Amino acid sequence: MNILLVGSGGREHALAWKLAQSPTLDTLFAAPGNPGIAQHATIVGLDVSDHRAVIDFCRRERIGLVVIGPEAPLVDGLADNIRAVGVPVFGPGRAAAQLEGSKGFTKDLCARVGIPTARYFRVTSKAGALAALDDFGERCVIKADGLAAGKGVTVAETRAEAEAAIAALFADGPAEAVIEEMLEGPEASLFVLSDGTVTASFGSAQDHKRVGDGDTGPNTGGMGAYSPAAVLTAALEEQALGEIVRPTIDALAEAGTPYVGVLYAGLMLTADGPKLIEYNVRFGDPECQVLMARFEGDLVALLLAVAEGRLADQPEPAFSRDVALTVVMAAQGYPGTPRSGGAIAGIAAAEATGATVFQAGTAEAGGRIVASGGRVLAVTATGPDVKAAQAAAYRGVDAIDFPDGFCRRDIGWRAV
Repeated sequence: MNILLVGSGGREHALAWKLAQSPTLDTLFAAPGNPGIAQHATIVGLDVSDHRAVIDFCRRERIGLVVIGPEAPLVDGLADNIRAVGVPVFGPGRAAAQLEGSKGFTKDLCARVGIPTARYFRVTSKAGALAALDDFGERCVIKADGLAAGKGVTVAETRAEAEAAIAALFADGPAEAVIEEMLEGPEASLFVLSDGTVTASFGSAQDHKRVGDGDTGPNTGGMGAYSPAAVLTAALEEQALGEIVRPTIDALAEAGTPYVGVLYAGLMLTADGPKLIEYNVRFGDPECQVLMARFEGDLVALLLAVAEGRLADQPEPAFSRDVALTVVMAAQGYPGTPRSGGAIAGIAAAEATGATVFQAGTAEAGGRIVASGGRVLAVTATGPDVKAAQAAAYRGVDAIDFPDGFCRRDIGWRAV
């Protein structure tokens, strides 16, 4: 089977790495790809925002499955348009992708269906946002309504921080945001496959959003992760599935917008049970890297079954008992303005230690790999426990020569 993988980040490199291991794969194409993905796929010069060009490519190359990695093409309706010509797609349509495309949409769905989540207000003006702060005390969370690459969230510990976040959100004129109460407890990420009707759990992970050690500094798209998340016990996972995920899938199906793909539920494990922080409509990045490192099945067969509505015919996804941990190496300046063009060496040396290096924001220039984004590499390793996986991942990190890069040195610290 020929497959088209859409995307260019570390998540897509991890997907390409795992898809390429399937005995049913003929040719894997990737657009736009990156130098790491090119080790496993044929890179094609497609503009994925040009849906007609993507459809024509699928027809010409007899693509049997399209896997859409990032959220933006999903929110843009790429999956709908490809499905319209009869090509199976792993990824939700535009309407269902609003679970990530609009924080307000998701919060309203939660309120309508009775899904446990933080108390909230939707706001569309600076004055309204400032007035809403009075209902949340000193601490609250402020979220830009649309896509923000994991960085549109401010966890405000003081009224001054909240007011500054609101001023920044509305600095350029009209905007939409959600202001919500701050939930307390450990966080965990739960991944669930859905073919529109049937669901299957696809592992858990714990992300590290803050840029600095000890969870300090501004939010990022993710500086590292490990899987599984021990705090999400089997009982809590089943509770989250029953009270949060399945009611969401059912509500979308009843609305005539079935959810097909992977649903990433960010959870806060409060004293009152799991509550939804937010949904993502794709594999997380860097969570995908640790999930793929542990997944033991045929990814092509599984994603095709999801795309074709045959998930019930598949065995439960099987994962290694080992822990996987990934450390993101980012370019100096991230999550602000990252320094681009920095040379990267030592990837082969890192992989010689037993780690797997997934490339995210990289490019090739003059025969060398250079940085071309904020999060540049995700150095991933496994071990019998978090401490062992952490040590293995940092051995890989220390073998890489990336003078313009930095990383957190404490990924997995809560578990360790």
